Amino acid sequence: MRKKLPLSAMALLAIAQTGFAQGVTGIDAASSELTTYVDPIGTLIIVIGAIVGLVGGVRVFIKWNSGDQDVQKSIMGWMGSCVFLMLVGVVVKAFFGV
Repeated sequence: MRKKLPLSAMALLAIAQTGFAQGVTGIDAASSELTTYVDPIGTLIIVIGAIVGLVGGVRVFIKWNSGDQDVQKSIMGWMGSCVFLMLVGVVVKAFFGV
């Protein structure tokens, strides 16, 4: 034989279900709001990567013209940072499906 829930337990269950439904609605709203920011942020990261690449190219050129011995190390460092920033911009866009 099943016991019936007391009135207070039924009220708590109804409140929990209502809260859960509002929570799901809030999560959906936050998700749609977040997707509006992903594309501009991904583009901004790619632009920052391009600026870092230009600055790095100028700095490596100056080192190369001055005859420094560690030009290859500078090239690898600047190119690595540019590639990383470019990939982060693309991955952010791909991860959020924009």
